[in-house]
Amino acid sequence: MSNKGYPAVEPAYPPAYFRGGVVVADAASTARTMWTLFEPVHAVTYFTADSRSAYEQAGLRGFWRGYFAGRAAPLGAVNAAVVAASFFNFAPAFVGRAIPGVWELITPEEALRARLEGATAALRGLLAGQESEAAAAADLLWRAVGELDFPGRVLSAANATLPVPQDALGRLWQAATVLREHRGDGHFAALAAAGIDGCEAVALRCLMDLSRENMQPVRGWTDEAWDDALARLAARGWVDGVSGDGRDGGDGGDSVLTLTGAGREAHAAVENATDWAAARPWAKLGPEVTAEIAAALAPISAACASVLPFPSPIGLPTPRATG
Repeated sequence: MSNKGYPAVEPAYPPAYFRGGVVVADAASTARTMWTLFEPVHAVTYFTADSRSAYEQAGLRGFWRGYFAGRAAPLGAVNAAVVAASFFNFAPAFVGRAIPGVWELITPEEALRARLEGATAALRGLLAGQESEAAAAADLLWRAVGELDFPGRVLSAANATLPVPQDALGRLWQAATVLREHRGDGHFAALAAAGIDGCEAVALRCLMDLSRENMQPVRGWTDEAWDDALARLAARGWVDGVSGDGRDGGDGGDSVLTLTGAGREAHAAVENATDWAAARPWAKLGPEVTAEIAAALAPISAACASVLPFPSPIGLPTPRATG
């Protein structure tokens, strides 16, 4: 499946990243590029005070209640097992602290209203002065949503069936959300096909550009589960420096563990499969429309990324410096 003719749009956090005019090799590269543009728009729901405030005003105290209620709400009042399966890389017991108890505090419909209100409020502040551009980007992004297929993609399908917001910023956020959950569903399928479970996926990534200290607590895995995951990765030849019990073979903690060449290849294969699984809408839209969407999203993505943490716990590449 060729993608010749698509302009390469580098991860577009600073607006200067959008250059255009360079040909990329295939549709998978285009899919990854477009993800780096719409993911920051979606991610304001996790990292802004407006979103946290909206959940609190709806009766949800504490970040994780809002996170799990808001993200799971399109599925309905589902139990912890369904949420853990849908979100993939969270420890089931960690999910169980919020689900299903959160449904006693808020209905899925109320959670959906809170998340949309919070995300829209965040975008309103971040995109002040770019309202017409945001509306145009929303219309374009919904063209991409219209080209998605949903078999096997439960979380994205649930988001796609929600009513389309009337407000332009709401429409922008909802379109970005459907696209990111569609990619996420494909990513989890790629991990499962590679025989990588949720804890292994996070542990593997932490040997690249994230840290165990930061990620283990926010995914809820115990030390025992994490060390067991490292041992399994080592048994596959993907990690060096792990002792027989799964712990660091030296005395310096996970910092002395290293990802082997085979481990990097395995990670790259999953990312490549994820990109190809997300490529269909951009291939169907064609290079000219895709380039138009990328150009419209670039400054919006940059504004949204300005409030995100890096290194990114959701996998976004760290912005490059401009100059």
